[in-house]
Amino acid sequence: MRIGRFLRVAALSLATVAGLGLVAAPVGAEDELARYLDLPLVNRDAAQGPGGVNPELPYDGARLRELLDAARARGVAPPRYAALLYQYWLVDVTGKAGIDLRSWDPRAGVRANRQNLINSYRYYEDLQLAHRELQWAGMGGQVGADFGGGLEDFELMTDIYSTPGIAESARAVIGAVRQVAGPQALALLPRGLFALAEAGSQITPADLRYLIGAILVMQKNIFSDLMPMHDAYVTEGLGALAEFQAAGLFGEDIMNAWRDIASGDDDRVARGNGLLLRREQDWVIGEQWNQARAYKGAVGEAITYASGAAGSPSVAGVRPPREFRPVRIPFTMADGKPALLTLPLPDWNWSELDPRWDYITTELLPKYKDQVEHNWPALEATMRTPYEVQMESHRPLLTIPQLLDSAIRGLRITPVERETAVN
Repeated sequence: MRIGRFLRVAALSLATVAGLGLVAAPVGAEDELARYLDLPLVNRDAAQGPGGVNPELPYDGARLRELLDAARARGVAPPRYAALLYQYWLVDVTGKAGIDLRSWDPRAGVRANRQNLINSYRYYEDLQLAHRELQWAGMGGQVGADFGGGLEDFELMTDIYSTPGIAESARAVIGAVRQVAGPQALALLPRGLFALAEAGSQITPADLRYLIGAILVMQKNIFSDLMPMHDAYVTEGLGALAEFQAAGLFGEDIMNAWRDIASGDDDRVARGNGLLLRREQDWVIGEQWNQARAYKGAVGEAITYASGAAGSPSVAGVRPPREFRPVRIPFTMADGKPALLTLPLPDWNWSELDPRWDYITTELLPKYKDQVEHNWPALEATMRTPYEVQMESHRPLLTIPQLLDSAIRGLRITPVERETAVN
């Protein structure tokens, strides 16, 4: 029995070697495959460098598939070939999106990555158009227009430099609040507004380039984490995603999210896509946003606050962040009566996870779901617009001084009944 088993194993190994085209090679297929087992995902965070998840891995899709099939045929434990599995699907999906993974370097800036931005978000929207249940992809494509246009503005600011009038306009807003509501009201203003007043005139082109690179790293990380899952799902179904889970690339929560997405039930589909979005915002880029906000103290705080203040979402019906939770300051007027000062600027910073998630779950998720279920023709028409046009229609950041100036004109004082104020 042992001899027979040995012969069967030997025959299987020989067949696998022949399948890999290595019969004439002095090194056996097992040795070849061994090179790619147990590799760490050193570049899962694209901040480490360009390319795929580990520099040792090949970029040829057919070769990766052969190695992957060999690992499966030999019963290798999935965690040992996790990097190989990840690289295979990442190569596959970047090829379908028209992106050269090997040279994809977020730190190269917006111009170098403009086509990658367009191709990635175009691919997101195409997935949504072809698969109604893939709402995360559709939302990502829609929001990508705001994201890409904002990054183009950032890079333009490094060229023309600078950020003219931002600090002065922020100080004018703070002065208007002090004059109306008194110095004690300033403690209730968002930190980002003070950061703009403090650092707006000190932000350098190098600062902007650093933060552009950080945000482009986030964009690649999101694509690299979630698009291989989407590709596996539409290509081979839930079974392919079960292999991701077995390899340790994600946990039971994300597997359940995909089961919900595939269920055909509207509420489950929305819930599953919401879990993918939570993974994106928390697990994939949550800490990177924290690092961006902390960059050089007031500089990072100012830029991340300004990006949220200026944003105008592409998804129909979604309020801009500055309207979602505007600055509201209770104070006492000169006659002793209570009042509320309202300022059309956000009282929160987009880079902070908790308020960002509140905005996403209150505005983006339910309103996008409503679009898919009740206004698909309009959504489809938007998504079929060439992505270059979608992105160029969202260029908000150069208008920050005007936005701050208009905030002063939009400052409102509303008397508050004493009973309401107590409650």
